[in-house]
Amino acid sequence: MERIPTEWLPHYTYEDYQQWEGQWELIRGLPYAMSPGPLRKHQLVGGKFVYLAIAQIREQSLACNCEVLYEADWMIDEDTVVRPDVMILCDAPESDYVKVPPALVVEIFSPATRLKDRNLKFRLYETNGVRYYLMIDLERKAIEMYQLQNNAYVDHKGDTFQLTDKCMVRMDLGQLWQ
Repeated sequence: MERIPTEWLPHYTYEDYQQWEGQWELIRGLPYAMSPGPLRKHQLVGGKFVYLAIAQIREQSLACNCEVLYEADWMIDEDTVVRPDVMILCDAPESDYVKVPPALVVEIFSPATRLKDRNLKFRLYETNGVRYYLMIDLERKAIEMYQLQNNAYVDHKGDTFQLTDKCMVRMDLGQLWQ
């Protein structure tokens, strides 16, 4: 099978992205249609994660300058905009849009996004400095956790996340399944 030269593919920017109807992500100039709204179980687990993260950040209120965002756009550059299920953003400049790497990103697998989350987004988050990447598999009730070390993801064990030099949170992620 012959490969299509990349210069023949359309290339879109954030300006184009802002005009589109529906739910999209833009990765290296290529559009990706997002699945229909997440299923109930997806929303419940995502909501529980948000609740756990907010509770921990509040406990560390003086040390943590972090906020938890649910399904917000992260504009990595002019031709890459993604919408993780959950982001924890720390020490970010005041802006209407996320333009700096989050400290932690959570993607909850759906059948339509599993391969993209596991491969394309894994590399995208790794190369753009996301400190922690968590992939939640609802079917298996499992969480894969990665931490950025020396510009590469390594397995992360445990329930403690050093979001910034001053902010460390501990989350009992087993609560997601209760």
